[in-house]
Amino acid sequence: MALVINKKLRSCFKTALLALVSVTLVACSSANKPNEFTASELKQSKLVTLPNAQVIVTFPEANPSSREYVNNRGTFKAYKGRGQLLIQNNNAISADIFINNQKLNITNQLAANTLYEYSLARRTHNGVNTFKVENIKPKGASLTLRFEFPALNTAAQSNIDFSQVDALIEKDIQAGFPGAVLAVIKSGELIKLSAYGDAKQYQQSDLMLLRPEPMQTHTLFDLASNTKIFATNFALMKLVSEGLLNINKPVQSYLPEFKGDGRELRTVKDLLTHTAGYPPVFDFHRKGAKTGDAYFSQNSQTTKQLLLTQVPLSNKYPAQAVYSDIDYMILGVLVERITGQPLDDYLEQHIYAPLKLTNTVFNPLKKGFKRAEFAATELSGNTRDGRITFENIRTNVLQGEVHDERAFYSFNGVAGHAGLFSNAPDLAVLCQVLLNQGGFGNTQLFSASTLAQFVTPQLNNETYGLGFRLAGNNQARRWHFGPYASAQAYGHTGWTGTVTVIDPTYDLAIILLTNARHTKIKGSQKHYQFLGKQYETAQYGSGVSLIYEALLNQKIIV
Repeated sequence: MALVINKKLRSCFKTALLALVSVTLVACSSANKPNEFTASELKQSKLVTLPNAQVIVTFPEANPSSREYVNNRGTFKAYKGRGQLLIQNNNAISADIFINNQKLNITNQLAANTLYEYSLARRTHNGVNTFKVENIKPKGASLTLRFEFPALNTAAQSNIDFSQVDALIEKDIQAGFPGAVLAVIKSGELIKLSAYGDAKQYQQSDLMLLRPEPMQTHTLFDLASNTKIFATNFALMKLVSEGLLNINKPVQSYLPEFKGDGRELRTVKDLLTHTAGYPPVFDFHRKGAKTGDAYFSQNSQTTKQLLLTQVPLSNKYPAQAVYSDIDYMILGVLVERITGQPLDDYLEQHIYAPLKLTNTVFNPLKKGFKRAEFAATELSGNTRDGRITFENIRTNVLQGEVHDERAFYSFNGVAGHAGLFSNAPDLAVLCQVLLNQGGFGNTQLFSASTLAQFVTPQLNNETYGLGFRLAGNNQARRWHFGPYASAQAYGHTGWTGTVTVIDPTYDLAIILLTNARHTKIKGSQKHYQFLGKQYETAQYGSGVSLIYEALLNQKIIV
């Protein structure tokens, strides 16, 4: 028997999630004679909010094709044994709904202006699933189907042999590499989540802890330049999807003070593709830098003013692609200007909170987190073991504070190019959002077409998308993606020792987080290296390659 929503559920609506009734005999209320919502109640109640969905389609279609077998059909993404369908009935009394050519068992007459939830667990398979609707009665009646986005199964039991990548990391740990966390997401399941080594080994400079702090699977990391994709790009894609941002418009359209010396010509897309003509970095944070004291700033508002009006850029336009943090600093300010909120507030409220991500944050030590929850980075602040000095420089072991000097000193910890902290479980959800082309469960952040725009290779360099770095066909970034990634794979790296790979061809994501910079530094005053970067684990591509090999050799991906 199909049950309808009871009025007593109104109190549940205050949780911001619409209480739904299951067509599979699971009721949300124990009332014997539930009352239906009327059309006016559905429209007028401020508490009724229909959830977002990956597919929302009303039948019969408004403009059907003359080709009979293309009408009232479609596809949705799901995984075997999972999936929910919300049937939003308008005024139909019956309809035949098919999932993967299997007719749903709906025997009772449908009630008008009623919502039904139907579990698709017995009818879905991994990947693309089909649906169609026939025989809607009476004539002229209609209903709407809403298929939710896949979520991530974090309780999956995997028997996949990842021993080779485990051996690589463990070997490096034994040889002195500090620590790592590795996560692998395949077909909507977290099939690997492992921690290795220590989150913190040193209490200051070369002085080791008697009891190092062990790495945990939930340890938080300074993501460095992975901030560009998991913070700034997520915000930009949401704004594009909402029609609030057009990347082909001049930057000046959104930041009026961005003018002079050719700035008026630069578009938002130029920043996203690193072709605006800016240098790789700009040292606002210290006097005596190559840029001169006139650009010195350790105040966020002053820095933003200098950034938009004073930082020199190439006279040549369009400029050659040069990877630049400056581009993403400007994009971070652009997000703030469009939204009217600080970058961290906007992201944490409108991106991470809807996904229930509580460990993805800027300036975590100011927001209730403790240092022991983080993987440590440099041993002596930003001094490179005494080789560098500038005003207000930190000298302690960095833990829970963004390492990037420009983000920390010049942007007060919140910038478009660096500053985000997160852990592997939270990043796994964000990767699943990307694999789902913009949504997760009942939350949609951006459209599939917007994501496609951001991961399309640029004509002049196939390893650049819009902010995302791409594997491409020429294997120029094998050091990042390894030799097995599909041409559609994309992701990013971070200076602190983080790497991400999202491969939609295989419905696969790889997250490798390390604290490679939490080691001693060797070398001269000008030419030096963090010892942690000498290990194979810190070379990214090797670990990524061994994960692909495990999945390919065991025919998990083909």
